[in-house]
Amino acid sequence: MTTPQPSTIETREAIAADQLSYEDLYARWEKGNWSSTDIDFSQDKIDWKQTFTPLERKAALWNYALFFHGEDSVTDNLSPFIDAAPLEEQKYFLATQQADEARHAVFFGRFMKEVVETGAQTIAGSLNATRPELTWGFLKTFEALDRVADELRRDQSPPMLARAITLYHLIIEATLAQPGQHFIESYLVERSLLPGFRSGMRNVALDEQRHIGFGVKMIADLIRIDPECKAAISQMLREVTPYTVAVFVPPNWDERYATSFGFCLEDIFEEGARSLEAKLRAAGLPPEELPGGSVFPFDLPARERGDRALALLRSNYLGERFGPVSRDPEIQALYFDGIKRAVDPSAPEMTVIWEFTDAEPWHLRVANGSTAIAPGRIENADLTLRCTLDDFVDITAKREDPRRAILRGKLRLKGSPVAIWRARALFSA
Repeated sequence: MTTPQPSTIETREAIAADQLSYEDLYARWEKGNWSSTDIDFSQDKIDWKQTFTPLERKAALWNYALFFHGEDSVTDNLSPFIDAAPLEEQKYFLATQQADEARHAVFFGRFMKEVVETGAQTIAGSLNATRPELTWGFLKTFEALDRVADELRRDQSPPMLARAITLYHLIIEATLAQPGQHFIESYLVERSLLPGFRSGMRNVALDEQRHIGFGVKMIADLIRIDPECKAAISQMLREVTPYTVAVFVPPNWDERYATSFGFCLEDIFEEGARSLEAKLRAAGLPPEELPGGSVFPFDLPARERGDRALALLRSNYLGERFGPVSRDPEIQALYFDGIKRAVDPSAPEMTVIWEFTDAEPWHLRVANGSTAIAPGRIENADLTLRCTLDDFVDITAKREDPRRAILRGKLRLKGSPVAIWRARALFSA
């Protein structure tokens, strides 16, 4: 199939992304240049050692290390984006973004070396010294970015580029990095601490705003080039959400890592949920119009979406597993509501039952353009899944490969091949 060219872009109703141009974004880069090597960290050293408490230093190091490694990763992975961009103007801007990301990594590297005093003399050394700070969700998210970048090297089609832009610009930058930057800057400004780091973070945030604006516009243009990009975007959101929601889970679930600086995890999750929805709408892709089912309950307020994610994380239904999956009926109801939302209501009629060996059964009905899910058994289901609740949750949380679970006998399926194929969304809820 011939890849659609930019000249085939269809006209449609104007959207927020149309207010930006690639030329303007490039011009903003030229005007906003700053130097990571000129920042003075002398007062930061004093604040770090004398004003921050031991807990605050521990919490800040964890948080800043996530940014440091993130900036390093995105710098390394941006080249295939440049190659795949269909327009020269897009390539030129992406080249400026790669320079930005390298500058951010140098900035964080200097802070780790000169203020935190990791003992390393190189950026690679500081990365190695701070690697233990990285969370399960962070490692999984950036492993996904590595995979997507490799896929984009082999396949430069608009849908593949849309997948990559969604992960990089809409999820990593807009949903994860931007809220984190906001809270870091807010408590440093309020307490007048770390003036060098604070000024650098302000510049990093301005750069990221420009990058996110580009990503939103790029998504809008790619959808116009090839409508299949919508499905690619929806699939990417489904693939990585089990990882991305766990990025900011603090070590050992010690929420003082956030509360010591005057905010809570619910605040960060709420802002991330609101940011993702806003960026999708600005790109002309209302969340309610995403093809197939959705892993996000966009019909709920952003705060409630964040609260749901945290409840599932704390109960071991998402993220790294720290213990058995909760049997709390309210948590189970939240979990199965997420499964229901992940199923395309326009799919052919189907009934599914989960016969758990360690918990009460649940069942799903898809019929007449709607889905319903509830506890209890039903007769003559099209598909029966037999397993433990813990094992099935491990599959949907991306802690276990469903194929491996089947081979090892952890998951047993009873039903026709057609029913099994139709129910594949159940494994990425």
